[in-house]
Amino acid sequence: MSDDGELKPPAGMDDTHIGAGVFDETMGPGSSFAHLYRGEIHRMKSWRERLDRTSNWAITLMAGILTWSFSAQTHPHYIILLGVVTLSIFLSIEARRFRAYDIWRSRVRLIQQNVWAYALDPDGGVLDENWREKLGEDYRTPNMKIPFEEALAHRLRRVYLPLFLVMLAAWVIQLTTYTDGTTLVGSAGIGGVPGNIIVAFVAGFYATLLGISFRPREWHVNGELIPSDVTGWEESEYGGS
Repeated sequence: MSDDGELKPPAGMDDTHIGAGVFDETMGPGSSFAHLYRGEIHRMKSWRERLDRTSNWAITLMAGILTWSFSAQTHPHYIILLGVVTLSIFLSIEARRFRAYDIWRSRVRLIQQNVWAYALDPDGGVLDENWREKLGEDYRTPNMKIPFEEALAHRLRRVYLPLFLVMLAAWVIQLTTYTDGTTLVGSAGIGGVPGNIIVAFVAGFYATLLGISFRPREWHVNGELIPSDVTGWEESEYGGS
């Protein structure tokens, strides 16, 4: 402690290792930092709830369209395609919201990795020596951390691709069992547009979705996508068999 009463870090420890004393009672900034962290958690939670609401509306709409489409054999098949278009709108809205949500989530992960993790296990060190500069700059000028196309891929892989596949399966069933056409292509026509054009457009659309979802890329999402969703606690001398 200095002569004017301010707390000094231990000898040999620079300010990038603030997490070392964050649980000490004498750590003055700890309380302010805890409130900052709690605020980021709250904002992240709020945006996460907005994502969930979009997904819920998309699922509800899809269920309503499918229920109506199969309630009578006379209902046209293109209503399902309109549902696919509407799902695409919801997907674009959710991808935009996910980019905003990632601003708060990436800050939380940065703090967790370099402050709380270090406070709990100092031997592991800090993950990023420049985390304070990065966080400070992001507070000065908040920026998106991931491109829109990556946000689309993330929401497709987590939520929307199964919904689109269900709609595709329903459309094929509608064309093959609920219409009088002899073939799928023959039944797919809409007004003056021949069925082969409609089928080609749908095939191209779904090929685009699969390409966005699974093309090789370097993910920018911080800590969200991991090789395995189930890692468990590592066995050690203190636990496990």
